[in-house]
Amino acid sequence: MSENDPAKKVADRYLKREVLGEGTYGVVYKAIDTQTRQTVAIKKIRLGKQKEGVNFTALREIKLLKELKDPNIIELTDAFPHKGNLHLVFEFMETDLEAVIRDRNIFLSPADTKSYLQMTLKGLAFCHKKWVLHRDMKPNNLLIGSNGQLKLADFGLARIFGSPDRKFTHQVFARWYRAPELLFGTKQYGAGVDVWAAACIFAELLLRRPFLQGSSDIDQLGKIFAAFGTPTSSQWPDLVFLPDYVEYQYVPVPPLRSLFPMASDDTLDLLSKMFTYDPKARISAQQALEHRYFSSAPLPTDPAKLPRPAPKRESVNSRASDFNPQEAPTVLSPPRKSRRVMPEREGFGGNANQGGRIGEDAGEVRQVAGGHIGRNDHVPSSIDFSVFGSKPPNRPTINSADRSHLKRKLDLEFQHPE
Repeated sequence: MSENDPAKKVADRYLKREVLGEGTYGVVYKAIDTQTRQTVAIKKIRLGKQKEGVNFTALREIKLLKELKDPNIIELTDAFPHKGNLHLVFEFMETDLEAVIRDRNIFLSPADTKSYLQMTLKGLAFCHKKWVLHRDMKPNNLLIGSNGQLKLADFGLARIFGSPDRKFTHQVFARWYRAPELLFGTKQYGAGVDVWAAACIFAELLLRRPFLQGSSDIDQLGKIFAAFGTPTSSQWPDLVFLPDYVEYQYVPVPPLRSLFPMASDDTLDLLSKMFTYDPKARISAQQALEHRYFSSAPLPTDPAKLPRPAPKRESVNSRASDFNPQEAPTVLSPPRKSRRVMPEREGFGGNANQGGRIGEDAGEVRQVAGGHIGRNDHVPSSIDFSVFGSKPPNRPTINSADRSHLKRKLDLEFQHPE
């Protein structure tokens, strides 16, 4: 490569520092922009061999982020090829929401929770206004800057939606954040899938640990139905027409306050609307922002005053869980398709063998702060943790089979948009 090569000149502009994380498609670095002297984050994406062509997921991420300019969405400042890799340059973010939730030295007041949720929904509402589905909402894809501002990141799975007959893959989102329509195999869905995931994040902020921790898609549905009751045809008329629909044993609806005993009435009302089964009746991100939860006392904390972990160089790695594994729901197989699934009734315990590690699909770039999670540390919570187990299980990501299928789907859809 010659000294006058424009790509080399751009690459030389950035002085790489330490590695911040590794993901499916590449490595993320902290770097200094020598022109502006600002700290940036660089996501280096492996482009593969010549015959594999360009990484369409990366191109889609670039295209969408050029369109999505909002205070609550990560800013892509530059993109350049260098030495067979594609480099995406983002504003540097100190930490992410998962680090905040897991840090037991942090006390999250109701006003703090309200502020983090409000910024999440603002970013989502802007995406949906631009007809973009995020499709990978989870706490470690919500990055937090030095000014406390939360921003949606990692748009590698994002898609334009809105065409009435447009079909998508249902193998998106990490399992704990998948809406029930995705778990039942729907290929036609809209903004409601992001709202359901945001509701899971809302619950996680309240509980200080993941809410619905299924070890398989069937187990995930069992956890959802144990929390909210088995959906009826009057609640969700289209349910029986979904591709992978199976009949579940009826479970009555438990009071939502039994899961969140310390939550306010407004909190429970917004949660229930975001966790509505029928995606057509589920509240939108914009409607959620207009809910009285955000205008009632206490008002959301100013982002600059929000508690954040002390910056550290080490990433938070998933730790082995000491959960006692519970059996997944029993699937009985009567003749033909009228299977019945028996959800667990004992609680919401997750499977300790669930694979995946925190931040495996490294999003834009984050410098995650974290530390030891003690058993006896004070946790500002509204629920008895004994029903969940003593430590959080490993957080799931999209599994390898789903990922390989998803990459083929994304590449094909990029070449043949319709």
